[in-house]
Amino acid sequence: MDVWRINFLETIQAENNLNRNRYESTVSILNKDLKSSQSSDLIEVAVGILIRHNGDFLMTSRPLGKEYQNYWEFPGGKLENGETVAQALRRELIEEIGLAIESPQPWRSEIFSYPHALVRLHFCKVWQWQGDLQMREEQSYSWERIPVGVSPILPGTLPVLEWLDQERKSNLSGF
Repeated sequence: MDVWRINFLETIQAENNLNRNRYESTVSILNKDLKSSQSSDLIEVAVGILIRHNGDFLMTSRPLGKEYQNYWEFPGGKLENGETVAQALRRELIEEIGLAIESPQPWRSEIFSYPHALVRLHFCKVWQWQGDLQMREEQSYSWERIPVGVSPILPGTLPVLEWLDQERKSNLSGF
């Protein structure tokens, strides 16, 4: 095997180890937060990552009057009783941004502890939708790519940006 290829593979392996250590640290912190959380109610949230053919993804700002107003996030919202993640995501995206989505693909879930709530975020990738963007809660929107140009970013959104960046780098390297 070529020396440059070995060095490249060693670099990839080192990055993977670093990412694994970051992930394990985050999980450890989240587990401590879960144990010390005042709230026993876990709020289930469906989150849509709408991705255009060119790789840009949609981010929206949180509306005025909500926790973390004007922070940037991926659109979505709370599951209602009896709803699946896909049903909640379809409902929320019509209500919030006027888009009807097709076939959301479950991607990852993450529990995140905010000062005001403990949430499980169900992230789904969405490649197909119908309609024109309508910011029905008077929020802003932006089509972004890594690194994002909007700020501030909602803390629960930061891991998603890292995951998207890891996928992008993985696709560029051919691994």
